[in-house]
Amino acid sequence: MASSAHTKFVLYLTLTGLLSFVFGIVAEHKKPPFGTPIQGTGVVVCSFPKDLSIGFAFLSILLAIKTSVLGASSVLSAKDIPRKALFGYRLFFIFYHLAIGVACSGVGMMLWTTVTEIFHHLRKVHHNLEYTCPTAKTGMFGGAAFLHLDAMLLWVVISMIVSNVREDLHRTDEDESESQGNRVDDGY
Repeated sequence: MASSAHTKFVLYLTLTGLLSFVFGIVAEHKKPPFGTPIQGTGVVVCSFPKDLSIGFAFLSILLAIKTSVLGASSVLSAKDIPRKALFGYRLFFIFYHLAIGVACSGVGMMLWTTVTEIFHHLRKVHHNLEYTCPTAKTGMFGGAAFLHLDAMLLWVVISMIVSNVREDLHRTDEDESESQGNRVDDGY
């Protein structure tokens, strides 16, 4: 039963992470490379085509946050493993902090790029007659999407590490109970 629940959880975690990645890549693909500058009297007005890149980017951000919250909460809510034992396991400690760092970097990068894109769409009038109406830098949505994918993979690895720690702790508990049973049987 626990294995089935764990498998379902890992599949759900993987699904949210993959959707975050896909929405980030779609946001990169749908982003226009530049706007159309329209010369006015002493100003340049930028006209941008209708696109859904900002919406896809926000969906990617929300799913990346959900993936990380799911990953961290599942690890920290393990009732059968003391946190001290879990964080005392060096491999878990390294991967846990690496996953948090990568997830925060991906969300921050996607959010920064999305806000930049929003500013480009909102601030359309420019007094510099040489203004070329740029959009957010090409590749930023895609780069953040790959960070989301990396974070999801790290959370999956962490869930496997937690399973290994759980097995090691229960095996140690069984070994101790067997050795106590042997001592009683031997008359000690």
